[in-house]
Amino acid sequence: MASDNEQLELKVQVWRGDADGGYQTFDVPARRSQTVLDVVTWIQRNLDATLSYRFACRVGMCGTCAMTVNGKARWTCRTQLHAILDGDQLTLAPLKNLPVVKDLATDMAPFFDKWERASGYFVPGTTPVGTMAPVDPGSRARKSASAAIECIGCGICYASCDTVAWRSDYLGPAALNRAWTLVNDERDGDKAGHLRSAAGEAGCHACHSHQSCAELCPKSLNPTASISGLKRHAFAAALKGTL
Repeated sequence: MASDNEQLELKVQVWRGDADGGYQTFDVPARRSQTVLDVVTWIQRNLDATLSYRFACRVGMCGTCAMTVNGKARWTCRTQLHAILDGDQLTLAPLKNLPVVKDLATDMAPFFDKWERASGYFVPGTTPVGTMAPVDPGSRARKSASAAIECIGCGICYASCDTVAWRSDYLGPAALNRAWTLVNDERDGDKAGHLRSAAGEAGCHACHSHQSCAELCPKSLNPTASISGLKRHAFAAALKGTL
């Protein structure tokens, strides 16, 4: 990557318009320690103020800046160009498997709607108000929940999932990963309900275990493992007649 004093340029192809749009090429100065989000911001501020994209925290906390970068879904605020570029070509597009609003911005509603369909929300248990529910940090269930709980809702796993691409009603890795954390949460009052939602039509059993969600998750989570856990729990519940 160029130093700050060198005038090398990147050839950046950016998707413009809606789903029927096309690519527009911009020349962007190359800089050391440049992120993909830096490039998009430079284009919007210096070349085309109408470019639409989404970002917020810029430090890898909120997940809103995810885009398709050289064919792969990535969060752009923490993706350094020197780590992904081979030459001076960069291609940016909106996330796959989601409706395109405009340019690099997608409609995230289908993604979060599936969290609701998977019952991906905490249900209070029976612990009396004003007391703390006992949680054993060393228990197998708590370790399973803790290993999957750091999802930031960026949609990268969803955009990278072949099953979502083939089957639009599939709940997707993030929603099922969330269901897995609740099934293992000692404090939740409807673990059976979460399991029923996750094991229903287009739920965990539709996963083909391609591992793209685990490969590309920016938080190093493994939704495939969470989905496998749901399959095991669903099978055991079916044998017991409780599913």
